[in-house]
Amino acid sequence: MAIEDSPESRLRYGEELRSRREGAGLTQEELSVRAIMSRTHIAHIEAGRRRPTLDDARRLDDVLEAGGVLVRFLPSRGDGRVAERFAEAMELEQRATMIRTYAPRLVPGLLQTKAYAHEIFRSGFPPRTEEERDALLVTRLARAKVFDDFKSPVAWYLLDEEVLRRPIGGPSVMCAQLRHIVDLGERGRIRVHVLPFSVGFHALVEGFVSLMWFNDLPPVAYVEGQNFGRVLEEPAVVRDCQALYEHALGDALSHNASLALIKSVADDYEHAEQP
Repeated sequence: MAIEDSPESRLRYGEELRSRREGAGLTQEELSVRAIMSRTHIAHIEAGRRRPTLDDARRLDDVLEAGGVLVRFLPSRGDGRVAERFAEAMELEQRATMIRTYAPRLVPGLLQTKAYAHEIFRSGFPPRTEEERDALLVTRLARAKVFDDFKSPVAWYLLDEEVLRRPIGGPSVMCAQLRHIVDLGERGRIRVHVLPFSVGFHALVEGFVSLMWFNDLPPVAYVEGQNFGRVLEEPAVVRDCQALYEHALGDALSHNASLALIKSVADDYEHAEQP
């Protein structure tokens, strides 16, 4: 039977991990090296502040020769509404005080309208049932409630122009999606910067990255590719990601110029929809 993810189950899991680590005569630093994880991440797991991923649990179990215990008793959401590789990042974004995201091809999840998200789930591979798509849609839209608080998180979005031009769902869906982004930007809820095609190669051209800051945790970076996603915690690696973001931001349009471009592209979609 799966163990439901909760503060209590995480604390018990952390206590079990600490007991087995100490029983093996390892410090957190020594375990981090052998399990290819950061010492900080292990400290957070042992304190019950973070839920390990399935890959984390497997590596820890192998190093500590726990016989599968750290995998079998891993707290799990168990609802299938988010990919395991993204589960940790989704939880962190709900706790973040600042988020800075670069999106190369698609509108980031927190900004997606219902129709845009529905098209992504409908067209994705492997195919999903209607019930599965509805469950995913509910989860995605619930994530955006983080913007109900006007002050936190402070959110910046760096969008490649491809995000605006790729017609997900057709002209009407794209028009509504882009106007939603403009509305958030004009109300001051988010800052938006577009990297136009004319920039050519830029520092973040190779993939999605989301940088997050917190009141009670060190900053992290989440990077994502095809069937891949990972939360990065090593301070030097996170600083590198932050520097890449700043470098790319320097090539982007200003907030106001970006909103003007997004409006213009939305108008184009609206005109394309008219007979």
